Amino acid sequence: MNDQTFSLQPFPSIKSLPNLKIAGNIDRNSNQLAISYTLGGDLKEIVIDRPSNAQLRKHELWKDTCFELFLSIKDSQRYWEFNLSPAGHWNVYRFDGYRQGMQEETAFTILPFNVQNQADGLALALDVDLDKIVSAEQAIEVGITTVIKHRNGEGTYWALTHRGAEADFHLRDSFIVEL
Repeated sequence: MNDQTFSLQPFPSIKSLPNLKIAGNIDRNSNQLAISYTLGGDLKEIVIDRPSNAQLRKHELWKDTCFELFLSIKDSQRYWEFNLSPAGHWNVYRFDGYRQGMQEETAFTILPFNVQNQADGLALALDVDLDKIVSAEQAIEVGITTVIKHRNGEGTYWALTHRGAEADFHLRDSFIVEL
């Protein structure tokens, strides 16, 4: 087991940000990956889609409030992007290299996760078996991110670290959690 807590930081900008906090924990036990996010603060200033009864695979979830996870095998250029919407929608994409060869990852046909509205925020938890894409012996590197869509239509970009001149979750230098 390799349980780690995290706190995401907004990409530095001149925009005024609502009072938000995004934190959570991530753990890999054998090849079972568990990640949970908590979003707290002034949520009335951001757009959060209502939970749906159907968890559907959808594209372009990052255009709205979306919790994300970038995962790579250590010393490999290939990586995966997991998108999780508070509405319950999801997708997983595979890349051959930095923003190259993007394909929907067909190894996953469902990606069940839980979303809970709480009095002081929102919680999202994913527990996924990675056997379909990596072996339990392979070390992985993870980038943890979130896109927050504000009521005014603008988005802010949250990550463990921001390594580029612009917000760019695909930069491998930002996959800083090793599991």
